Amino acid sequence: MKLPRDLSGDEVARRLRRQYGYRVTRTRGSHMTVALSLGDKSHNVTVPRHRNLRVGTLSEIVASVTAFLGLSKAEVREALFR
Repeated sequence: MKLPRDLSGDEVARRLRRQYGYRVTRTRGSHMTVALSLGDKSHNVTVPRHRNLRVGTLSEIVASVTAFLGLSKAEVREALFR
């Protein structure tokens, strides 16, 4: 599945919240930090609040979530962008 090219940072943060429980913990300027805590482990991802995220930026966000949750990239892409 190809990554979408028309998602805003706010929309990506909303999808991360709905699918995996990430919460916006900080907003500063044009970036926000979303975080997820699982037991004693926590994960932070910085998401730019731009109108359209670049494909490389979106790919890095997916890779970071994938590494933390132990899922495949295809599973995360399917859950977030189907």
